[in-house]
Amino acid sequence: MAGEDDAVSSTAGGFRLRWDVFLSFRGEDTRSTITKNIYEELEKRSVRVFRDDEGLNRGDEIASSLLEAIEDSAAAIVVLSPRYAESRWCLEELARICERSRRLHLMILPVFYQVDPSDVRRQRGPFAEHFRAHEQEYENAVVSRWRSAMAKVGGTAGYIFNAR
Repeated sequence: MAGEDDAVSSTAGGFRLRWDVFLSFRGEDTRSTITKNIYEELEKRSVRVFRDDEGLNRGDEIASSLLEAIEDSAAAIVVLSPRYAESRWCLEELARICERSRRLHLMILPVFYQVDPSDVRRQRGPFAEHFRAHEQEYENAVVSRWRSAMAKVGGTAGYIFNAR
């Protein structure tokens, strides 16, 4: 994976971002399946991919290294799976990715894995249940931010994988 020589370096045209792609996914759903395949294929092509390999515990604050990696990436691939919105970590990552895309034109490529893009966009199906649970636990402003990010990504053209 990334080595010490991956630090941000300057080029004739400016600064080079540390990561080409930030990979956002729900580990329990996709770590050993589609996310693994995407990661390995990109690595074979010398694409610098940030993939979080640390276990994220419920209730913990999102790691600053994740936020820094989002800020220091040219693109984000978001693997949206049935339980993606169950994780506040995933939703916080997604909101940050969307915020960065507005500010700095980060490219977002959604992968709809066993989910319908319209269910993501409208937070129906499994997403409705997950957002209802979040509304019980988190402030309206936080949940609204997450909902906006899901709607944005659900409305973005991406790849659909429904094979089980």
